[in-house]
Amino acid sequence: MTPWFLVLTGGLIAGAFDIIYAMVFWSIRRAVPPQRILQRVASGLLGEASLTGGWATAALGLVCHFFIAISMAVTYYLVARRWRALWERPLPFGAAYGLLLYGIMNYVVVPLSAAGPSSKDPLWIAMSIVVHMVLIGVPCALFARRAILADLRTATVV
Repeated sequence: MTPWFLVLTGGLIAGAFDIIYAMVFWSIRRAVPPQRILQRVASGLLGEASLTGGWATAALGLVCHFFIAISMAVTYYLVARRWRALWERPLPFGAAYGLLLYGIMNYVVVPLSAAGPSSKDPLWIAMSIVVHMVLIGVPCALFARRAILADLRTATVV
């Protein structure tokens, strides 16, 4: 597998964990259907109009969600190529990266988007922090590590 394929896979896995978590949490907590979760993601671009767009805006939300998740994985990989500790110790640095991502998404990206205010549900916030650390940051770091090791193997073979 090529390094970029591994990085893409890490982003897809992190994105899948994240969106599945959101769908399951809100389905249990408030009986929110998956389509509405994806429309809320699209509301970052479209505002409240996304909620009336049916499956088209849900699909846009899904594309946006995975674009962001893949961007997170690519960013970790590119920085880890220059900072060895990030790929040598993917668990602690991946968890720290997930915490950083939570902060950036919730205190920079979402407030600057067209989406309305985020949920203030304490359980949602606490679980989201853990999910960002364990199910988003760590997969990004682990797949970046695999990609960098593949880079190194290729460099020594060539």
